[in-house]
Amino acid sequence: MRIPAIPVIITGLSIIFFSSCKNSGQTEKFEISGTLTNNKAKMIYLEEVPVSTMQRNVVDSMQIGADGKYKLKAEPAEAVVFNLRLDQQNYPIASVINDSKKIKLDASFSTENNQFAESYTVTGSDASQQLKEFMTSFNKELQNIYALSRKGDSLQRSNAPDSIMIPLVNEHRQIADQLKSLFTEAAGKSSNPALTLFELGYYQTTANNPSFGLTGIGNDELVSIISDVAAKFPDHKGVAEVKRGLDMQMQKAQAAAWVGKPAIDFALPDVNGKEVKLSSYKGKYVLVDFWASWCQPCRFENPNVVNAYNKFKDKNFAILGVSLDEKKDAWLKAIKDDKLTWTHISDLKGWESTIVPIYGFGEVGIPYNFLVDPDGKIIAERLRGEQLEAKLAEVLK
Repeated sequence: MRIPAIPVIITGLSIIFFSSCKNSGQTEKFEISGTLTNNKAKMIYLEEVPVSTMQRNVVDSMQIGADGKYKLKAEPAEAVVFNLRLDQQNYPIASVINDSKKIKLDASFSTENNQFAESYTVTGSDASQQLKEFMTSFNKELQNIYALSRKGDSLQRSNAPDSIMIPLVNEHRQIADQLKSLFTEAAGKSSNPALTLFELGYYQTTANNPSFGLTGIGNDELVSIISDVAAKFPDHKGVAEVKRGLDMQMQKAQAAAWVGKPAIDFALPDVNGKEVKLSSYKGKYVLVDFWASWCQPCRFENPNVVNAYNKFKDKNFAILGVSLDEKKDAWLKAIKDDKLTWTHISDLKGWESTIVPIYGFGEVGIPYNFLVDPDGKIIAERLRGEQLEAKLAEVLK
């Protein structure tokens, strides 16, 4: 459970959704000013990130006063997220939203690390304050995951028993669920399109990092959120552009999705070296579950898979575990430790496994799965957490 350390204030530089949110009725200049304390930076920059290029665009800059004061201006066409960046530093010290003409942002820095603001206050902007509260709460929970992961790493190295490791996994899942709820609540109370898309993009970007073990926003939920924002703000060009891009992605994904298509047969050796074919499960519902002992998100998901198997194994349901391990001992130990009592197969070639190009999930990553019906047709894929049990309850009546 290895997770990198994270700063107290993180702004999502790679977030796709907030990068070009503009509000067509606003033509007046936007001004942000304030005072920086305990920082020796010379210059401060105000950045906007256009959606068309995904490159940070400096719209204003100035030399910071000897007293730490600054004032920056821009002429945004609509609601947008702006970053404040110092000198040549890669990370912004804070992000704000132009929901008012003038915003004041004061930041204080630690003498040990002046790249990240130790604290900051923002006044004159409800949306910017909500953004700050979301980031502070979200990153606090990420720090908890980091601490939990360090503890888990230490326990794993000492070969701690299941009685100690399982509660740790459950605690991690609880925090992950809290983060999902935190995003849902924050987005639900947001009345600014740039803020909503920032929160969505920040959560999804974090969830896409497998180290954190979060459950990402599913395609259906993602489409629903973007559609709702587009309906509430029909004149917002940035939101409309995001929606168009998402619609195109969904069309391409639908064309490439496996749901509704016959499962391609394959065969790999089981733990005893005996070849097992997917087609041998014809006549049953079978979940083909791709995982690996070294994949922590997979290990976090395994308790959900075990629960689903124990609940439905007597209802014409089976699981075929397909591992991307390279070391057999680690593979077998994980099967035993996680109590995965179904059939497991692997050619022990990792990502070079012959199965990866057949189903093309290399870019998606693992854990990845699909559910095959008794006729050999794929009826669902990427089932995680409650989604897995819900789908099985639907088909295994």
